[in-house]
Amino acid sequence: MIMSAVLNRNICFIGGGNMAQALIGGLISRGLPSTRITVSDPVEQVRHLLAEKDLVVTEDNASAIREADVVVLAVKPQVLANVLKPLNGLFDGKLIISIVAGAEIATIAALAGSNRIVRVMPNTPALVQTGANGLYATEAVDKEDRDLASQVLAATGLTLWVGEEAQIDAVTAVSGSGPAYFFYMMESMIRAGKNLGLDEKVATALTLQTALGAAQMAITSSNTPAELRKNVTSPNGTTQAALEVFDRAQISQNIQAALAAAQKRSQELAQELSESSK
Repeated sequence: MIMSAVLNRNICFIGGGNMAQALIGGLISRGLPSTRITVSDPVEQVRHLLAEKDLVVTEDNASAIREADVVVLAVKPQVLANVLKPLNGLFDGKLIISIVAGAEIATIAALAGSNRIVRVMPNTPALVQTGANGLYATEAVDKEDRDLASQVLAATGLTLWVGEEAQIDAVTAVSGSGPAYFFYMMESMIRAGKNLGLDEKVATALTLQTALGAAQMAITSSNTPAELRKNVTSPNGTTQAALEVFDRAQISQNIQAALAAAQKRSQELAQELSESSK
């Protein structure tokens, strides 16, 4: 069941795309009545899909947020300014939770006329309630609002707060973009399995189950990932032979460089969005 801080709140979503639907599904599964959820989206097909779940749907953002206690901004970054400018000053008494990529709190505050904002960097496993969410808020957001935001996002998975907004760019590099890194590894392992003579279905099934098992071991074990790796690496064995190839190719250093590049791009996108929203 959902925690009490959320249970009696009205939650509005501006934007009804995949991430919003992941949050909505998680909230309903944890006990929030669908009648307490309003979604505003300009696409008729999206509204129809959400209406079938007994949600309140509309294409009028102003009417959508009127009775809301919490407003979740789930729109594309490029339309954020056009969405928020007509709503400036209508957010009094409402907590804003933004899952808009690259939108800094100062940018949202200027557009919305409110600084009661929690910024979130989610990731796509939220669609199956195994997401990882990095959250940040300024001192203008009190403990009650932080707890409320945590409980809303917990409907999709793990929630972790960071102490500085700049760290959201690091969260983006690690977990926001992170699923793609693991998918890339899976692609490569499946391709390698086929090259070694396995049927594609067999290679795929073995790869995906191994990824799931390794993640579950890392989550539940008291050992670190480094220790777990050492435990399955026998001297002069098959695993060591593979890891030596990784080391010669400087895979660890390249992963670190890749995440640094993702962080840098996240910073650039935030700056571009800030400038375009003025």
